[in-house]
Amino acid sequence: MKHVLLEMEKLKNPNSGLGQFCINLGEQFQLIEPDNLQLDFYLPAFKKDIFGNQFKYVKQSAIHKFLPVDSSKYDVWHCLQQDSHYLPNHKKTKLILTIHDLNFLEKYKGSKQKRKLNSLQKRVNKASAITVISKFTESIVRENLQLNNIPVHVIYNGNSLKTVENSSAPNYVPAHSEAEFLFSIGIISPKKNFHTLLPLLKTNKHLHLIIAGDNNSDYAKKLVETAKKLGLNNQLHLPGTVNDAEKYWLFKNCKAFVFPSLSEGFGLPVVEAMSLGKPVFLSHLSSLPEIGGKEAYYWNNFEPQHIVDVFEKGMKDFFKDEEKEKRSIEWSKQFSWKNAAKAYLNLYKNV
Repeated sequence: MKHVLLEMEKLKNPNSGLGQFCINLGEQFQLIEPDNLQLDFYLPAFKKDIFGNQFKYVKQSAIHKFLPVDSSKYDVWHCLQQDSHYLPNHKKTKLILTIHDLNFLEKYKGSKQKRKLNSLQKRVNKASAITVISKFTESIVRENLQLNNIPVHVIYNGNSLKTVENSSAPNYVPAHSEAEFLFSIGIISPKKNFHTLLPLLKTNKHLHLIIAGDNNSDYAKKLVETAKKLGLNNQLHLPGTVNDAEKYWLFKNCKAFVFPSLSEGFGLPVVEAMSLGKPVFLSHLSSLPEIGGKEAYYWNNFEPQHIVDVFEKGMKDFFKDEEKEKRSIEWSKQFSWKNAAKAYLNLYKNV
């Protein structure tokens, strides 16, 4: 029986993307009960036993950055994110490194970018296998890192949207009988490119835009200021982070899901929206065409008229095509956490 440790330090922030990645995989491992594998979870003490008592837990501590956990009893050590400071210290332990994105290449320039890249390269050099969450991420990894014949496995994320029956409209949703709203979600930062959506509101005064996610940023403030200057402040709503019930209601009841992001390693909200059969409008950049496939609509640039034209034509096409909603739902089903968990378990056995 192989002994595997899963490094889940990012559970310290369970609502973050990396925190959710850990939670969803762990919950699937709990359901599958893997054969011929003993799984131990390395995570913050306050998350102990989160996946049930059939597993063992190792308490995460910052001191382990300098005095590492003895990895000699583990056959496989899986770091669920590329920037982990908690790596195996024994040669016999095989390291699997999951790389979600290389967004720092855009965020940093010069010496800082080089340091980040060198730091990641050192982790890659220790790995026996690398997993990535999209083919797009794989292409960026191969372009910027030396893999030295280390195998790379594409394992897609799953749909995390939780069905909450009988959920009701949040109080920030416009109550006017003629009002309709577009929905988007994500940390409100420049890379999400949300400001390019404002022309959609300018052409339709009954249309609102709700963007859920952390709004404590200068970009969020600038977005609100821009909307005010354009006379659209009553149509833009930034409620901050939302709970599962709110999120489900917003996806279920929006007119369309809009996501003009400049950089995504995967783009989970795309899958969530498509799983409910919603019209989906996306940037043509990074992994989004891979995840949205041919059932989504794409902006090839962010000029205001192009944004409006693609949206209006796409909405007409969506409701004219009687099978479009069904095909979108079917497309989304390939992205499941059960499939992801099975792929990781298989990799643990064969690495």
